[in-house]
Amino acid sequence: MLSLRAAPPSPSTRAAVALHTRAAVAAVALARPARRPLESLRRIARGALLTPIALFLFGAIIGSFANVCILRIPAEESIVSPGSRCPHCKEPVAWYDNVPLLSWLALRGRCRRCDGPISFRYFVVELASALAAVALYLRVGFGVEWAVLFAFVAALIVVTFIDLDHRIIPDVVSLPGIAVGFVLSLRGEPGAVSSAIGILLGAGLLLAVGWGYEAATGREGMGGGDVKLLGMIGAFLGWRSVPFTLLLSSLSGSAVGVTLMWWTGSDRKYAIPFGPFLALGAVLYIFCGDRLIGWYLGLGAG
Repeated sequence: MLSLRAAPPSPSTRAAVALHTRAAVAAVALARPARRPLESLRRIARGALLTPIALFLFGAIIGSFANVCILRIPAEESIVSPGSRCPHCKEPVAWYDNVPLLSWLALRGRCRRCDGPISFRYFVVELASALAAVALYLRVGFGVEWAVLFAFVAALIVVTFIDLDHRIIPDVVSLPGIAVGFVLSLRGEPGAVSSAIGILLGAGLLLAVGWGYEAATGREGMGGGDVKLLGMIGAFLGWRSVPFTLLLSSLSGSAVGVTLMWWTGSDRKYAIPFGPFLALGAVLYIFCGDRLIGWYLGLGAG
């Protein structure tokens, strides 16, 4: 009986088929247009810039809200309602006149309705918040740590400008800040123990400095708001940040005071709010504290 089953291919036939298959695949690959290296770099750059740009915009929006807090918290007004309004004519600000950064530039710092001047500080606060958002991303990346540090820095911005305007640091910022900083430390940096020590050390150091200054000069040396602010800094950044912040703030505050005396040609002592310098010291600790501490310890060891 005749069999219709085909004979299996010989080894030489299989090798020839495999060779032709590989050649066909290679021909197809060569036929595809090669991706240019410059195009690849552009795609990488676009992806790398997307997050910083988004964070810059988000930071500017938070800066706009910070301006509301700076204006309304000392006046004991709601920071939620009513919406933004001109500080001169009190008319509501339209949404298209309330775009962070751009609206101030487009209106040249004037109210559209009454032509009253809008302080350049509004632009400065929004820009500072936007830059802080990007700088923190470059420092720690995007994640929970970024969110915690950005909220902390935004609070420092609010405290700084309120203290410059009114010589006060509102408890409504510092006391909740201490609590929030400690609670967040339970599940992340700097850790609950370091945060608790930072709160006690921050408040204790400034109280001791204030009492010592008052005993030596007969004048109040440190306000209660400064004490609570340093406690908040310790809660968020841990105890190591406290001596660093206090030292940097004292040096920078003294430098500004001496400069003012030299500039005015007077030996009169100026009452300079200390909160902005504490905030500056805390921000410097976030970005370069470890390096500066290491450098300082290296000098001592040398």
